Amino acid sequence: MKIGIAGSLESNDCLITVYEQKGREIKVESIVYEQFGEAIYQVIEAVLDELKIDDIFVSVNDKGALDYTIKARFKTALKRLGENGA
Repeated sequence: MKIGIAGSLESNDCLITVYEQKGREIKVESIVYEQFGEAIYQVIEAVLDELKIDDIFVSVNDKGALDYTIKARFKTALKRLGENGA
């Protein structure tokens, strides 16, 4: 299976893993899920909509990253997935 990974599990960062699958599935784990879980989903959904991607699994393991960090890590993971021949 081809995957793309970006980020780390350091404080104020996130680790994002993506791979192709049928349909769109997003899994979010976060130390601040109660406060910002919905915002993390919205960032991921916005990027997927912008890039017109529907068939993907996205796993976000967040350690308190800001929105722009999540978006940058996600776009990098998607680029790495593409570089793996996806």
